[in-house]
Amino acid sequence: MLSFEDSTPNLGLQTAGSVAAMPKTAAPADEVLTTGAGESFRRIRVEDKRIINSPTDVNQLVPFKYKWAWEKYLAGCANHWMPQEINMSRDIAQWKDPNGLTPDERRIITRNLGFFVTADSLAANNIVLGTYRHITAPECRQYLLRQAFEEAIHTHAYQYIVESLGLDESEVFNAYHEVPSIRDKDEFLVPFIDAIMDQNFTTGTPEADQTLLKSLIVFACLMEGLFFYVGFTQILALGRQNKMTGAAEQYQYILRDESMHCNFGIDLINQIKLENPHLWTATFREEIKQLFLKAVELEYRYAEDTMPRGVLGLNAPMFKGYLRFIANRRAQQIGIDQLFEGEENPFPWMSEMIDLKKEKNFFETRVTEYQTGGALSWD
Repeated sequence: MLSFEDSTPNLGLQTAGSVAAMPKTAAPADEVLTTGAGESFRRIRVEDKRIINSPTDVNQLVPFKYKWAWEKYLAGCANHWMPQEINMSRDIAQWKDPNGLTPDERRIITRNLGFFVTADSLAANNIVLGTYRHITAPECRQYLLRQAFEEAIHTHAYQYIVESLGLDESEVFNAYHEVPSIRDKDEFLVPFIDAIMDQNFTTGTPEADQTLLKSLIVFACLMEGLFFYVGFTQILALGRQNKMTGAAEQYQYILRDESMHCNFGIDLINQIKLENPHLWTATFREEIKQLFLKAVELEYRYAEDTMPRGVLGLNAPMFKGYLRFIANRRAQQIGIDQLFEGEENPFPWMSEMIDLKKEKNFFETRVTEYQTGGALSWD
């Protein structure tokens, strides 16, 4: 925070918490900016920028080094949406009709909302109060700001569904405390939030940098890249059967956003690995593998809890293979060997909506592409 009591504020001071002020070394005349107070700072060189622990000024967006981050920011902005754009009248009628949905279908919906209404708030807090402070590449920070806003939209969307259906808000919003399968997933995540939100935490040592890298992996690969997929599949399966189509449309928009969040996080992780290869030790990789295995177990327990019987042509055992299939992909995306041999996608129809094999080039596909105010087709 700038203090207006300072007679000569240091405009080159980093805001990432862990990086010292910009060096005020001599530079050629055409590379120097002189402030009104007479201080000189070297202009930013692209080669000096780094994802973490950069000596460059985080307030200067250009020159770009990580153009992939800027392109994701622009793509996110081009695909803005708001929950109120989706008509919920049919969903409301189905929910109020005693014969509109089966008890098992209602359980899926309430359990889904019980997890998601707070999950995106956890993600937003992790970005704003944790990750953002420690990332020193301005173009990556720009995307994180957009991502945080999208997490707020997602929380709004779930609240909009809860309100539209007239559900017990106190029950739904407290599910992450009261429903074990939801609480266990959140308790798995919270330590990785707390670690980087601690005001005393700074990067700059191998141990601290690994702590940040581990947190990024948990959120990109396991929370946004794995924990959301049982719920997405269930609600989209309802939509395919012409049930809760308004909620399903919102979930599909959210899935599009979360896929981008996951892909951005994986790009961020791989860039940090590239710039800091000493962090990617055998011991660290083994720790990450164990986190993947634990996450698959927790999400499978959630699948069992949300669908104790077969429903919508789905059952919990089908999700065991699906989660292993996704975990394999996430692991390979960050350079970890396949965790489960021979797993295939048991829900090929999900690829019609967001093809896991095409995630890297998501905006070059037309699976769930839309522009502001657009609508999704269930044809």
